Amino acid sequence: MKRTLALGGVAAGLLASAAIAAPAHADSVPAVNLANTNFAAQQVAAFWYGQAKANLINATPYTVETTVPTKHVSTGGASADTKAGVVGSSGDQKAATGSLKNVNLPKTTGKVFFIGADGKPHWCSATSVQSQYKNLVATAGHCVYDTKSNATTLDKWVFIPGYYEGKTPWGIYVGKTAYTHYDYSVYEDGDRDYAFVTVYNGVLPTEGGTSGGKYESRVYHNKWDAYRAKRKLQADKTTGYSKLEVVEVNKLSRFGKETAVSVADFQAWNKGRNLTGNGPWTPGTSASEAKEISKNEYRSWKDSYVSKDGKTLYWRTKVQAPAAAASASPSPSASAQAQGNKWQGNNWGHRDQGHFEYKYFSRTFTAKVITGYKVVGLKLSIGLKDVGTLGSNVGGQGLAYNQKIGTGIFEFGYPSGSHPDGNYAFSGKTQKWAYGKTFKASAPSLKAEELVGIKSSFTGEGSIGSAWLYRYSNAKRLGYLNGVTIAVSDTDGNNRIDTNVSPYFDGETLGVYKAAAANWSGKIV
Repeated sequence: MKRTLALGGVAAGLLASAAIAAPAHADSVPAVNLANTNFAAQQVAAFWYGQAKANLINATPYTVETTVPTKHVSTGGASADTKAGVVGSSGDQKAATGSLKNVNLPKTTGKVFFIGADGKPHWCSATSVQSQYKNLVATAGHCVYDTKSNATTLDKWVFIPGYYEGKTPWGIYVGKTAYTHYDYSVYEDGDRDYAFVTVYNGVLPTEGGTSGGKYESRVYHNKWDAYRAKRKLQADKTTGYSKLEVVEVNKLSRFGKETAVSVADFQAWNKGRNLTGNGPWTPGTSASEAKEISKNEYRSWKDSYVSKDGKTLYWRTKVQAPAAAASASPSPSASAQAQGNKWQGNNWGHRDQGHFEYKYFSRTFTAKVITGYKVVGLKLSIGLKDVGTLGSNVGGQGLAYNQKIGTGIFEFGYPSGSHPDGNYAFSGKTQKWAYGKTFKASAPSLKAEELVGIKSSFTGEGSIGSAWLYRYSNAKRLGYLNGVTIAVSDTDGNNRIDTNVSPYFDGETLGVYKAAAANWSGKIV
């Protein structure tokens, strides 16, 4: 539904019956950073490339706001707000027709991967779009903005053109900044459910791949040196670090002060030694005498444990019960003796076990230490190489806006999931296409009154974000982006998806596109 849009700081009402809307000004287009530093972008790339690409391979189609009721609209609905126009693609093209039997699939189509509101990896369809810096991706707005948990954007967002079962033929392109219409950002208006995202240059793993593990720095004498070291690590463009923090540590020194230390520290200084024994201990460290405690003071069923503050060791030892205690035990029955078992003071056991009981002990530890500070966290050597801009590798589709209803459209994406009747028509593993002519549509559940639809059997899981290309050239594999799938529907009630819908691309869509296309991204390595 159309609302008031802030243009250059002035509210301009869009009157459907009379007013002609101007394209959105750059200062009225909400922009949200996805990964605004090289370090942040490296961490995102490492997440998807790490662990043998497990997060990519295990990602599932995004199912938020997928299959919804839609209907044809005969009056009102989507309409042009200015005259029709196009923004050129990365190559001139002649239009293809829907009668083609063999359609050459575009290299520009791929998948966007991200972490959903459920904390798990998911994907949508998307496409590369031509721009000044060859760094622009278009998809559905809710494949970028987190409409489920009301967080600003979805986390660890990347675009992978030509993705197939873990393969990234042209690299991973980490999202830098997302742009959308004001009405979608503020009101989640389905009529504006699209987004344009600038991406960094693509990266591929080097032959060394990825490696890493826990990271610990040397010990610093003061906290400020440790924080300085932490900032240096965060600025490192060749190695990725995460969860970095400065922690206080004790360094063993004969010049140090005698201090109570943790069981873990004492064990580290006395590797291979039994802490319940009597040493000898590493010079500068000492253990208190083993103190016998009562059973009630012992708080575990294990043979040893450490107190919550980490500074006291508790353990128990098994000892032979005194003879008096054993003789006080009741005698076994004749039937028990006949079964070959031996009675052990209210316990049944085997013949080779005698009567026993536990004794319980505790002990603390001290050492001569100097307090220092250390940087700890996780280290991942990314091993990435730059492969250039997105548009240089796969090209970019143009943009078409204010096109007449009834226009022929090719739809390209990765449909997945089943029809309502349970039939699985698409796997989501390979790119598919559909062709149809646009008609006016609406989807009240998405707050969308001015959509366009096409007849398409693309099932919702995975197809969200699919590119709608006007005047698609089969030879050039290029056309003009004129919509993105935001939902699918069964309009005739036969339990089969038959319609896909998209926002109508008008002059305000052009304004959002221009705001995004004017921004450079750069490299991450």
